[in-house]
Amino acid sequence: MVNVKMAWRNVWRNWRRSLIASIAIVLGLILLIFMEALIEGSDQAIYGNAVRLYGGNIQVHAPGFRDKANRLPLIPLDNPDEVIEIARALPEVASISERINTGGMVSSREGSYPVHITAIQPESEASVSLVAKNITQGRFLTADDGDAILIGKQMADLLNVGVGDRILLLGKRKDGSMRQRSMTVVGIFSLGMGDAEKGLVYINLSTAQTLYNLRNQVTEVAITLNRVGPERTLMASMQPKLPNYEVDSFDTLNPEIRQALETKQLSIAIIGFIVLFMAGIGILNLMLMAVYERTREMGVLAALGMKRRQLMALFLFEGMFIGVVGAVVGGFLSWVVVSAVATQGIDYSFAEGMGDIYALMGNRIYPVISTSVIINYGIGVIIIAALASIIPAWQASKNEPAEALHHI
Repeated sequence: MVNVKMAWRNVWRNWRRSLIASIAIVLGLILLIFMEALIEGSDQAIYGNAVRLYGGNIQVHAPGFRDKANRLPLIPLDNPDEVIEIARALPEVASISERINTGGMVSSREGSYPVHITAIQPESEASVSLVAKNITQGRFLTADDGDAILIGKQMADLLNVGVGDRILLLGKRKDGSMRQRSMTVVGIFSLGMGDAEKGLVYINLSTAQTLYNLRNQVTEVAITLNRVGPERTLMASMQPKLPNYEVDSFDTLNPEIRQALETKQLSIAIIGFIVLFMAGIGILNLMLMAVYERTREMGVLAALGMKRRQLMALFLFEGMFIGVVGAVVGGFLSWVVVSAVATQGIDYSFAEGMGDIYALMGNRIYPVISTSVIINYGIGVIIIAALASIIPAWQASKNEPAEALHHI
């Protein structure tokens, strides 16, 4: 207890040195937490928009779909009404929609191109669909549409068509044969994503059921939640109730986006380690200076009976206290900065055209950070500060009292 009190007094006895170390920690912590908040905000935007584009946080399919997902097999669900009833009991459900997914081609006089054909219930998806929010020409699909199709801007450019023009849609039926139909373009969407605009087309669910020999059947139930995050928990609660179905999350069937985000997270982790390492080096340097300046003082304490382990503990506590001050102040200021920026967001429109991942972020990023993350970073800073004090503490403890008292 005596060591703790002495260490606290020593921290403020030379307040300039302690202030420099604390400022270094505070600035490093603000930078680190703000970067973490930006990454979390961008990840939520990417996942949220990807979910809205590719088909719900949770997707339920018939057995066998998962292994052949890349080939878009037309395997109808036995009882989609049962799935929907169970899904409605889930918390945070924003939308439940029945779908049919198949592969095919679209063509005009300009040429033919492969596409992913998604048949949707427009009335269920209009409020949550990213495509519906980004119609630049024409309109979104309606429940009354028959031979209507929604295509991306880049596909429209490739086919040299506009709203009102007709194109030929060729798609795979349940029996594996191909069926074609002339469709009218009712809307064109623009997402800033080349692959999506060229590869995705949307038609009405009832049209697809007739066209692809799936009368009153669907191949997927897509469940969209109010937020990204609770998918695994909800999947775990759904699967026992649906033993004859495959319950997947967006991550399961679209691992490429998760892999891209994990690569980004690794880069940020490396930067964070460098920032904390630099702060630790600063503390180490300052504590070594303190040991050198206070050699006589250490000799007096040793001569008065303070043991080596107590001298070592004294310097460890000093380093830890500097870390505590920096962590508390830095954590609070980080929260203030993130909260202030989050109200307006950060304009990210300059990244337009840099790739699908950046396009999914949208034009603005809103930093997001939780209190637990700030606390964890603060604890990490305190531990690093204590570790950085080990060498100076050991240096102070090994001085012989007689030599230390004669030190100039």
